[in-house]
Amino acid sequence: MQRSDFKNVNKRPPRTRASFQGGQTNKFNRDGGGRAKRFAGSYIDVNKFINKAQPIEEQAPYVPETTFAEFKINDALKKNIADRKFVHPTPIQDKTIALSLEGKDVIGLANTGTGKTGAFLIPMINKILSNPAEKLLVVVPTRELAIQIEDELRAFAKGLGIQSVVVVGGANIRPQIQRLRSRHNIVIGTPGRLKDLIQRKNLHLSGFHNVVLDEADRMLDMGFIDDIKLLLSMIKGPRQTLFFSATLSPEIENLTKQFLTDPVKISIRTVATSAQINQDVIRLKPGEDKIEVLHDLLIKTDFQKVLIFSRTKHGAEKLSRALHSRGLKAESIHGDKSHAKRQRALKLFKENIVDILVATDVASRGLDIPDVSHVINFDVPATHDDYVHRIGRTGRAGKAGTALTFV
Repeated sequence: MQRSDFKNVNKRPPRTRASFQGGQTNKFNRDGGGRAKRFAGSYIDVNKFINKAQPIEEQAPYVPETTFAEFKINDALKKNIADRKFVHPTPIQDKTIALSLEGKDVIGLANTGTGKTGAFLIPMINKILSNPAEKLLVVVPTRELAIQIEDELRAFAKGLGIQSVVVVGGANIRPQIQRLRSRHNIVIGTPGRLKDLIQRKNLHLSGFHNVVLDEADRMLDMGFIDDIKLLLSMIKGPRQTLFFSATLSPEIENLTKQFLTDPVKISIRTVATSAQINQDVIRLKPGEDKIEVLHDLLIKTDFQKVLIFSRTKHGAEKLSRALHSRGLKAESIHGDKSHAKRQRALKLFKENIVDILVATDVASRGLDIPDVSHVINFDVPATHDDYVHRIGRTGRAGKAGTALTFV
């Protein structure tokens, strides 16, 4: 293909500087309800965007130590789990649920898509069923993940009388305040909106003695570390804390030492997602139209379900409209879109009503989007870690995936 020069890897490629632009200020943004963070990115060797996928080796299936039916949990909760056709727990569930049921603090290290949500919801639902006065706070980096967790909660807790409230930035705060005034056992929220509601005196954490931090490393990346410390300091003991993350950086480890009590660390090692993904670059020649090159890719038959990453909110919206004007079924998701419109775009993409979703990094972590055939970095990510998380949206569940980066 002349336009994209897929195989030009003989010459030493240039180093590329990934930089965020747009003059964000240090105020609460609308992506996750937290602080915007200005940073210029880091130098990334273009060779890091080129990698031939390793053959997916047959691995011995994981043999769980127990079944859901054997867990010491409420019979009605067991029935809801069985109704969802869940028999054997995933590795992270198998290793952590029993510990959580014993009241221990747990650090669970596992990749996105490994069943972490069930790993903390099942023991916490059981705890609330045993004592309806118990309250749980779940802190997550993005509103999409918060809603995804609430959907899982409703399925696990169907008919059990457990009420939840989602409080996230970018959505109207008044209905959230109204919901907080009604009876509830569980609050799921993003750090910035939680802090806002506390400052307004609409949320009081004094009655909470259980807290889950999900995607903790992503919250650190987004600059939420101080907000998390504040939230944890407001939840007085005795407190049970469940902490889930893909990685454990020194800063996060210090956080766990400060706020967790004799935690049990469980690490589920999996093959790196990026090893299962064909990765290559699209080299733009002088004078080439970037959108034209992208269009030529997207009309190929193997580009079935494509997630495209743009650096900025404005760029994501502009690109989505440009693709739509060319007759392609495209939607966008970014922080300038209303909560309802973001959820609609995500739903259309998940249900294959549109086959292209243009997004900022808000979609790079935590979201479970099945069957993404390609990830395209229309803009180079800020860091290599961001790159790894972006391309991790494809090549999932043993399926092949492709990641392409424009340079």
